[in-house]
Formats: sequence, structure tokens, C-alpha cells
Amino acid sequence: MALTILILNGPNLNLLGTRQPEIYGSQTLDDVLLAVAEHAAELSGGPDESGPEKIEIVDFQSNIEGELVDRLHEARASVDGVVFNAGAFTHYSIALRDAIEAVEIPVIETHLSNVHAREEFRHTSVLAPVCVGVVAGFGVDSYVVALDALVRHLHR
Repeated sequence: MALTILILNGPNLNLLGTRQPEIYGSQTLDDVLLAVAEHAAELSGGPDESGPEKIEIVDFQSNIEGELVDRLHEARASVDGVVFNAGAFTHYSIALRDAIEAVEIPVIETHLSNVHAREEFRHTSVLAPVCVGVVAGFGVDSYVVALDALVRHLHR
């Protein structure tokens, strides 16, 4: 069995590595995606993908809410689950919330920083109620932990 996982990133995540490194760290989005791909290969049994199942990672980033909605709609026909860092859209995008609910594929909300240790407005997620779970505060490892949790969820 092969799994396809979408790593979906929202606004300003293309600026990782240069945007507020004291909060988000010095790693770039490419570094994040590489860490996820390497972990997916480990879960698949190593670089030769000889393990019990292959995990394919696809990714998409946009600063535009509608493009993220469109990508979620497309994901319905092509992926098994989504690790989603919606950035600031997490706190107010009903359109993304509705898209997550509509596509009926498991989504894990993910954040590099601990949003609950930051400004009050970041403490509320409109996405969390329609996601399988939330992973936040571990930097790049948030994505790795989210991938682990998503794969385990898909095997249930």
C-alpha cells in the first residue's frame, strides 16, 4: 500500500529562514520539506523504499487563501492525508475550515511555534475543530511529528 501525503503551507511560510528567526528558526521551507521527505523515507523502510509501504510527499505553498482552498479540493482525489500549516489563516479562515470539512480527508494542523505562548489572537484556531489533531511548538519537528501522527491515523 502506498500513501500520498500533502504538505500544505500558507502565507509567509515561503519566507522561513529570514522571517523572525527568533520565533520560526533559521531553517527554510525547503529545509522543512527535506526533513519531512527524509522522515517519510525512514517510515517507508529507508531510501530504497523497501519497507512495508511507500510514503510519497507532495507539497504546495501559497500566500493566497483561494489557492489553498483549491489545492485542498484537488487533494480529495489524489492524497490520503494533509499536514497543513495555514499560518495566519488558521485564526480566521472560514473558507479553509469549510474546505477541510468538505474534502473528508484527514488533516493535521501544524505550526512551527507554540501559538499558545504567543499573542492572544493566535490562541484560537477555526481549523482545529475539523482537523484530526494539532501539532505546534516543535519547529521543523512539528511537521515530522504531524507526519507520524497522520500515518498512524491512516492505519487505524
